[in-house]
Parts: sequence; structure tokens; C-alpha cells
Amino acid sequence: MRKLKYYIASTIDGFIAHEDGSFDGFLMEGDHVSDYLTALQQFDTVLMGRKTYEVGVKEGVTNPYPHMQQFVISRTLQTSPDEAVTVVADELNDLVRNLKAESGQDIYLCGGGELATTLLAAKQIDEIILKVNPVLFGTGIPLFAGGQNPVPTTRLQLSDHNIYSNGLVLLFYTVLYEPAS
Repeated sequence: MRKLKYYIASTIDGFIAHEDGSFDGFLMEGDHVSDYLTALQQFDTVLMGRKTYEVGVKEGVTNPYPHMQQFVISRTLQTSPDEAVTVVADELNDLVRNLKAESGQDIYLCGGGELATTLLAAKQIDEIILKVNPVLFGTGIPLFAGGQNPVPTTRLQLSDHNIYSNGLVLLFYTVLYEPAS
């Protein structure tokens, strides 16, 4: 069975972007970049929220992962600007269950925080791979969204890590869900 992996860059204080969606301050050079590009080869499907997708669209990138099957999860985006990207409005959990049941490589959840919160609450995320950048934003878009649907208490088990000379730390966690009672 395929795994859904939330592979995301974060600041030390837990933000995946500034409030405007920009992410200047994250390290864009170093050994971690080639490791990330290599890691992308383990995925053949990607899920992303509308706000994450629109970061690339604003730069003219409508097909950000051409070697993957791409899904944008959105209740407001009606059509995709690119035929290679499928917009999904409803039945997110069914989509993820069906994708996991298909044969193939793992599924990349690349953002954002609201989508990750929804999928974690539904016990769909299998692993969290966190690229902790040596920077503090103070405010911004959180790793997991709070508000009316806060992240449920969820235990994680560290399965691997890598510390880079530029200060970035890559942490691999397995998500440990409590069995249903």
C-alpha cells in the first residue's frame, strides 16, 4: 500500500511561509537541495492545496511536477489552468484512500497547512518529513492550521534525520495513530 508523506519546509518556529505565501528566508542552496530533488523520485502523485499551487501559478508555473499525477484540493478553484493538474473539491478522504490502494509509488503532500490538518485528522498522513530551516519568521502560515479544526494530538516516531552543514535539519517521522476505540 502506498504512503502519503507530508514533505514540507518549515522555520524553527513552525511556519511554512510568510503570511503572504512567500518563503524568502528558507535555504535555497546546499546539499539538502539535491537530496530533496532525489527524494522527489520516490513519488508519482502529488497533492497540494490551492494556496500552495497558486504560489507557482503566480510565477507562470502551472505544471509544477510534470513527472507526477497532480491534484489540487480546492473548494474555490473551479478549473485547472493546466490539463495535467486535476482540481478536486469534494471527497478528499475517498480520493486519498483510492490513491493509496492503487499500485505505484508514494504520494507527496507538499502543502499546505490547512490540507495537512484535514488529512492528519482523518488519519491519512503516514509520514511527516520536515525540512527545518534555521530561521524564525515570527508569524506566517503554520505547518498545521489551527482555528476551528485544530490538529489532533498525534504521536510521532523519529525514524531518521540528517543535519546539514548549513544548519538545515531534515527530520523523518512515522505518524502513530491511536487505534479506534
